[in-house]
Amino acid sequence: MAQPEEPRPAVLPSCPLPTSICHVARSERPRSCCGMAMAGFRTAKYQVPEWQRRNAGVCSKAVSAGEEAERGRAEAAHLMKQAAASAQRAQEYSRATLGQRLQDIQFWRVELQKEIMDLDNETNLLAAQKLRLERALDATEVPYAVVIDNLECRDRRQPPDLVIDEVERQLLKEADLIRDIRDLLKRTIIQATTQIRSNRIQKENCELDWSDKVETFHIDDKCVGYRSDSTDVQFHPSSVKFEEDASTPKSWAQFSHDNISRAEQEKLASVQLRSLINNIIHDASEDLRMQRAAVNEAFDSHCRQLDDVKFRLEQHLQQILKDIGEEEANIARLKKAIRDKEAHLKVAHTRLYDRSFRPNVELCRDEPQFRLVSEVEELTVFLEALKRKLMESEQNLKNLEETRMKLEKEIAVKANSIFIDRQKCMGYRIRYPVDLEVASYKQ
Repeated sequence: MAQPEEPRPAVLPSCPLPTSICHVARSERPRSCCGMAMAGFRTAKYQVPEWQRRNAGVCSKAVSAGEEAERGRAEAAHLMKQAAASAQRAQEYSRATLGQRLQDIQFWRVELQKEIMDLDNETNLLAAQKLRLERALDATEVPYAVVIDNLECRDRRQPPDLVIDEVERQLLKEADLIRDIRDLLKRTIIQATTQIRSNRIQKENCELDWSDKVETFHIDDKCVGYRSDSTDVQFHPSSVKFEEDASTPKSWAQFSHDNISRAEQEKLASVQLRSLINNIIHDASEDLRMQRAAVNEAFDSHCRQLDDVKFRLEQHLQQILKDIGEEEANIARLKKAIRDKEAHLKVAHTRLYDRSFRPNVELCRDEPQFRLVSEVEELTVFLEALKRKLMESEQNLKNLEETRMKLEKEIAVKANSIFIDRQKCMGYRIRYPVDLEVASYKQ
């Protein structure tokens, strides 16, 4: 271990004397008469005036040093007082600026927190609207299935009634409307999903900014509490610098302002989208309700027409059946009349045949002969007329039978069409949801 150095004697500051005096004094020393034996003592000693001057110089230097020290102490005291006051003012000013900074941080922190809560509430409301869209989209599956089933059922109508009527046109219009509504709902769901994602991204940005503000607030609040007598303060010379990537007060405030501004924009877009979703669901529900009423009215009208046509066909069928009965009776009478006329003709032929065997002059063209010939001719004409009438009646009966079959087929076709439209289609349309807007709220 190194030994401590002994204290050195204080050295008074030398006061340079005029070299001429020293020179004169040394040169004017009296020469000793003792010779060489006293040479060493003579050279090591000063004269009394020299000694006095030296003492006076030392005293003068001491006085000067004391005065200099006193001035230094006064300056030091003044400097310490000035430094203390300046340090106190600087610390108070720094505390005041930190306090103002805390107020600024608190302001933006409150604004960010309010914006975060508003954006979170708005996102939840938009998510609820998105759920309504999804439920409305699910609710359109039943109407679309009903319409497709109606169209498929009506395709099973028999050819005479397989026509593109008003019901067919209204059903096709309804199918197109439901497809358009489903496409619109799907696009709006995608738009709502995108907006929710944007809301959450902007909320996350605001939360990050808010979190930084909270951490900074705690740091600056801790800094405000530091005092000169605090036990947890120490030197950090390396911290006395400005970071190259540090923000400026303007850019710092602008950053939070931009975050809040973007959040407000996203919130406004979300509010507008929610309003749009309400309008879409309401309008879609109204369009479906009106189209459903139009289809039902077309079905009712068409079924009434079918009932009327079927009733008229049934009346015609009854009349045809009656005509067939009368025609059959007429044919029977014609056949009986022909048989009767043939019997009369046989009698007339037999009479003429037997009279052709009269002998000699008795074979006379008498009045009976002429009458019999005239009777035969008359009967032949009647028979031919009756036979023609019989053929006409049989043809009419055949036509009536064909008409009866056609009427029965048409009645069956109409009954099948009525069954399809009234029982199958309209019966299935009972499952059609009453209101799409109400369906969007159902769990």
